[in-house]
Amino acid sequence: MQADTSAPVTIRTRKFITNRLLARRQFIVDVLHPNRPNVSKSELSERLAAIYKTDKLRVVTFGLKTAFGGGRSTGFGLIYDDEPSQRKFEPKHRLIRSGLTTAPPKTNRKLRKERKNRAKKVRHTSSVFVSTILTFIHQLRGTKKVKAAEPPKKGK
Repeated sequence: MQADTSAPVTIRTRKFITNRLLARRQFIVDVLHPNRPNVSKSELSERLAAIYKTDKLRVVTFGLKTAFGGGRSTGFGLIYDDEPSQRKFEPKHRLIRSGLTTAPPKTNRKLRKERKNRAKKVRHTSSVFVSTILTFIHQLRGTKKVKAAEPPKKGK
């Protein structure tokens, strides 16, 4: 059975808040899609942009969950006032999803782990090396390591 993308979709927003500190409008999105499995985020952002008369690139939707049995989805939506505030306040992963930034190049997982473990070994040996040199110097001088700020003993 093929999904019917021309089936009607009803979009409702609730808990609408204008957040001046983050330069955005935020709300919960309820999507009714009785004859469709779900609605894509791109289509949803286009529809929300048309409703609120803004650019579709400033609309961010996330956290969409389809209710059990289908036909209804709920998620969260943000509409930023301008691109600089979106770049400033959006998390990196959502900026990458919306195409405002590019993802850093992925390195092989095994190589990352090997590099991390090699760095740990280098740090470890250098600290061990420094501590052995210090103990050697103390032995040459004939001094012992004294605890800091130890009061003198009274009496005896």
